[in-house]
Amino acid sequence: MQDRETKLAQKPKVLIVDDDNEIVRGASIRLRAAGYDVIAAHDGEAGYNAALQHHPDAIILDLRMPVMDGWTMLATLHKHEETKAIPAVVLSANVVDREGGKAMDLGASCFLEKPYEAKRLVKAIEFVMGESAKKRSNQAGSKREMHH
Repeated sequence: MQDRETKLAQKPKVLIVDDDNEIVRGASIRLRAAGYDVIAAHDGEAGYNAALQHHPDAIILDLRMPVMDGWTMLATLHKHEETKAIPAVVLSANVVDREGGKAMDLGASCFLEKPYEAKRLVKAIEFVMGESAKKRSNQAGSKREMHH
């Protein structure tokens, strides 16, 4: 019982994956102020490993990074059962109209252009986490209906 209560009291976790330290620092400050725990990684490979280790409630992801870019990380996240349901907010400075669509096709929940407004980033995280919770609730309801 205590484990369940502890889990309920935990802050939602957000993983930020960006090779720009200023973006990571700024987003971390805003998200912590909004009540989130923040984990940071500076390339896609480290971000993917952090997602596996920490099971964040949401991910903020840059597209252009060293080692593994955001496109590859997003595709990899959505290929694996343990990470495919984690909502991702994609940030990118080099925005072409097609990039937002491509990111969404790969499983992104939201696409924001850099420079972003701090309030919009926090709202995007709140939105994708809410949408993710609705999907889980609907899936649980469907499974219950199938058993009856």
